[in-house]
Amino acid sequence: MLQKLKRKIVVSVQAMPDEPLYQEVALNAMIKSVVNGGAGGLRLAGKRDVKNAKKIYPDLPVIGITKPDKIPENFLELVYITPTIDNAREIIDAGADIVAFDATMRKRPNDEKLCDIINFIKLNGKLAMADIATYNEAKNAIQLGVDIVSTTLSGYTTETKEKPNEPDYELCRSICTDFDIPVIVEGKIWTPEQAKKAFEFGAFCVVIGSAITRPQLITKRFTEILK
Repeated sequence: MLQKLKRKIVVSVQAMPDEPLYQEVALNAMIKSVVNGGAGGLRLAGKRDVKNAKKIYPDLPVIGITKPDKIPENFLELVYITPTIDNAREIIDAGADIVAFDATMRKRPNDEKLCDIINFIKLNGKLAMADIATYNEAKNAIQLGVDIVSTTLSGYTTETKEKPNEPDYELCRSICTDFDIPVIVEGKIWTPEQAKKAFEFGAFCVVIGSAITRPQLITKRFTEILK
């Protein structure tokens, strides 16, 4: 499954429960649409959408996560992407090929340890994908045995909140230079040119979400010019 993602565009198809696209029929339609457009894989939140995607496309790589129904206001301080072993179990049982999780240095719920969730995922025969925000977090996750590192959380932690509003190309390059591990660039990618640049900096694959699957945010980028 990992090799199927090499040099591919992965699309994050997600919606919050209070958004119109969260309806099952709507998410399934979006999943089919992005695959028809050439997506080489999917990143999905929650067991419902992971199960549906694997039923429709059993051979397509699916990265699964869990997230709360509402992102807390203090999200910069919290671990909320697949934070616990129980969350990882839920996504594994749903059929995800890769389980992504917050691998930052922040305190985990129930005092769980990052090494334990990584070991649990790997013992269940799935690939462990570390969502990180900094080089040191990537290094720590790699030493703990993850299979993939992703720049997902760069700019979304207290330590990195001042990062520019663009993909963290340099973080990708630094990790690729020092470690022999697939690095995924995710976050703040809005144009094909930015995706191409991520590959030039060494990205194994690129995950794109809001720019493709969040029409309210796409619309907002246009309406903001009226202000």
